[in-house]
Amino acid sequence: MIEPKRDKNWKTQLHEIIYEADTPAGKLFDIILLIAIIASILLVMLESVESIDVKYHSFLNISEWTITVLFTLEYIARIITVKKPFKYIFSFYGVIDLLSTAPKYLSIIFVGTHALVALRALRLLRVFRILKLARFLGASNNLTTALKASRAKISVFLFAVVILAVILGTIMYLIEGDKNEGFANIPKSVYWCIVTLTTVGFGDIAPQTPFGQFIASIIMILGYGIIAVPTGIVSAEYSSQGNSNKNSTSEQPETKKVRLNSQSCSNCLKSDHRDGAQNCYNCGEPLHNN
Repeated sequence: MIEPKRDKNWKTQLHEIIYEADTPAGKLFDIILLIAIIASILLVMLESVESIDVKYHSFLNISEWTITVLFTLEYIARIITVKKPFKYIFSFYGVIDLLSTAPKYLSIIFVGTHALVALRALRLLRVFRILKLARFLGASNNLTTALKASRAKISVFLFAVVILAVILGTIMYLIEGDKNEGFANIPKSVYWCIVTLTTVGFGDIAPQTPFGQFIASIIMILGYGIIAVPTGIVSAEYSSQGNSNKNSTSEQPETKKVRLNSQSCSNCLKSDHRDGAQNCYNCGEPLHNN
């Protein structure tokens, strides 16, 4: 009777350290993890500099392998401390953790794939939970809602821009095609038009005839207006979302509240529990099994 209990307590304590940031041990683990991730990314960046790699190749390689082994142990620990391992393995963070660990092993078989270790930067997304930045996510949630609500309008607008680019690109091909190698065909002309409309202006292709330069000037002016339109659409929707939130605060006080609880359910891996919650809102599993 005692042994199973110890095993359960051991897994529970390890789960709280690895998955949560409410305890001193959990905060320390997550801070060390962030430092290791940043160090790993810096090592990959330094290795890409030939002069540094030639001089410190052995040190960089050993350091990368050390961090990779630590990440592997962490990945295994995350799997064994949850009741449904496949929930974690196929979750968003589970896939990221695997992708950030595998490249170094793959580099043994496939040369050059170790550079994919830079994918570990995605693991820095955990910083929102670790540093309790959730309180600042309320505005970002409104922005996300505004972007989703605006996607139909923006899609129609972008489709219209593509049509405009094709038409103007074709016109520039007819004007410049015989006199300018840059406008040798319609796809190249459309490419130039898109670059000009977006005000990027690579300068690799430029009109040479007076009429072509006149059309190019019109396209440049249109570019400023085109950039402003999506911004206006999202801004209007964002303002609308803000007003609707103010009007509905009395109706939806709980759903709109930003929660700081970092606890993760060991059974279903759900997070975003209410502050002070003792059980998972999804499956009812106790959040602390002391």
